[in-house]
Amino acid sequence: MEEVLALVEARLRTALGEPDARAAVTFLGTDRIEVLRFTEADVVRYATLGMSAQPMADPTAALADPVKGPRAELVLTVRAGLADTDKVLRPLAVLAASPQVEGVVVAPGASLDLGEPLWPGAPFSSVLVAESGGLVEDLELDAPRDPVRFLPLLPMTPNEAAWKRVHGAQALQERWLNAGTDLRDPLRRSVTLD
Repeated sequence: MEEVLALVEARLRTALGEPDARAAVTFLGTDRIEVLRFTEADVVRYATLGMSAQPMADPTAALADPVKGPRAELVLTVRAGLADTDKVLRPLAVLAASPQVEGVVVAPGASLDLGEPLWPGAPFSSVLVAESGGLVEDLELDAPRDPVRFLPLLPMTPNEAAWKRVHGAQALQERWLNAGTDLRDPLRRSVTLD
């Protein structure tokens, strides 16, 4: 477990630079989750560290495989200085602990809902999990372990989350793209939905 997390942290540092802050959260019955903050010019990135220590297990499986199964960490990118986004550390740790706590497999296209704002005054209480491989490359592990995927999180307003449930993740992402939505804006309004 420590070996995997050391490799994950090294990959994050290679891709994003040195973290300028980190916080750790432990929930009852779960492994410790850290959230690292990386600041670059007008952008702040928050990355979880700890979610990939164990593979995510299929909730319908009788026994969880301790070696095989998808592994992931979460990455959230926002514009700096527009909102108190540092308060997202605990909510991110909650999302990263969801595979251990709720037995869910976090994968691209999924919605993760906190039921409360991501940070004080945020217009978002849920996120869309995007495809990995962009900002931080997947981390290959020795077989038979699956690679660690670094999954970007795209904040969704309640209206966007409801629309996504009906029309799907791809349709929502196309709406954002066609509208030129700045998904890094921590104060942005919902995209026009019909």
